[in-house]
This record gives sequence, structure tokens and C-alpha cells, in this order.
Amino acid sequence: MHKLDINQVYNGDSNLMIKSIESESVDLVIIDPPYKIRKKTDEINSLAKAVKKYNEELQRDNLINEYDKSILEELVRVMKRINIYIWCNGEQIPSYIDFFVNKYKCKMDILVWNKTNAMPLFNNKYMTDKEYCLYFRKGGYCNPQCYEDAKTVFYLPINSKDKKKWIHPTIKPLSIIRTLIRNSSKEGDLVLDCFLGSGTTAVASILEKRNYIGIELNKKYYDISIQRINEIKECDK
Repeated sequence: MHKLDINQVYNGDSNLMIKSIESESVDLVIIDPPYKIRKKTDEINSLAKAVKKYNEELQRDNLINEYDKSILEELVRVMKRINIYIWCNGEQIPSYIDFFVNKYKCKMDILVWNKTNAMPLFNNKYMTDKEYCLYFRKGGYCNPQCYEDAKTVFYLPINSKDKKKWIHPTIKPLSIIRTLIRNSSKEGDLVLDCFLGSGTTAVASILEKRNYIGIELNKKYYDISIQRINEIKECDK
């Protein structure tokens, strides 16, 4: 396979395509891999049914199946210095800590997206009103330029409009991704997202004047990412 060009997105298997990225060429990685979600709930109220339907949608689009963690070694290989943000749920945190902190001796921060309008489901559990974003670095760049960018908790509602417009159930708010890119890269740097989804990281990179490489397995989301990128480029003319 030929070398992947910058400022392009690719439709394919990240575990294979990442091997075509040069070693020590990437300044920052931002990824939102599939979450590990246990099937649970015997509740039959309307909210529980909505959650079940949502999880079935994630399952159908391969967004909650465990992925091949060997790609983490490839990500370490392609980064100039370990400088990576990983979206995950609580159950996945220990394995990421084991890899990046215990094995590679990285520094770590936990960022949180606090969803201010989360569904009120809390029977025998805490409400699902947050998502974690783990930041690992080993000599990586972290330099927030203002008080707001330096905060580790993002208080934002569930981005329903984005989900509806770009047809992706786990799309992250563009404003958060832009903040991560500003904080941990410089203009002209190369940002990699090998679980690109509907293209948020690529769009944020363009808006923040960074280069990017995106890889997405699902053809539907890949096509949407191309559409979003083209719209941003057209507006930028």
C-alpha cells in the first residue's frame, strides 16, 4: 500500500492502513474508538427502551465492539512523541492506563464532557451524563492559551443537531475537538484520526489550520466526512 497523503481521508481498515503512515510523522492523535458497552437493563419504561434502541444502532454500525488494541503500538510508532487523546468509557480506562502509563511511562490527564441534558436514567446506577477523554503524552505538546481552554471539564449539552445532520450517533462536539487541537498542536502540525467517523477531527483541523489524515472503516460515515470537509473548504474560499 502506498504512503497515505496528508489532508486526505481514507475508507478502510485502520489496522492495515496505518502501516502506510511514516514513523514519527504525526504530531497529534485524536481518536474515538468503539466503546466497550455491556448489554444490561431489564427495565421496560420508555427511556430504557430509547437507550436499548440507541445501543442497537451502535451495535449495527460496529461502534461498541471491542477493537484490535494492537493498533496502539502503531499509533506510538507514527507519533513524533506520544501525544494522544482517546475518547472512552469508564470500563476502558484501566487498559489504556496500563498501556500508556505503565508500559510507556506517559503523563496522563482525564478530561470530561459533562452532558448538561443527559437522559434521566439512574435506577440502581449513576446517570450517564459524562464521557471521558484520556490524554497521554510523553514529551507531547500541551499549551492551552487561555483559561477556558485549560479547563478539563466541558459543560455542553448532547449535540443532537450534529447527530441528526451528520447521521452519526456518537459524534463529538466540534468545539471540544477544536480545543484539543489548539491545546496540543501548532499551526501546520499533522493530526491523525484513524477512527474518523463523520469527520469531526478533520473539520476541526482545517478550521485550526492543521494538516490531517483520517481513516474510517464505515463507508457511510466516510462519505459523510467527505461531504463535511468539502463544505468547510467551500466556505473557506
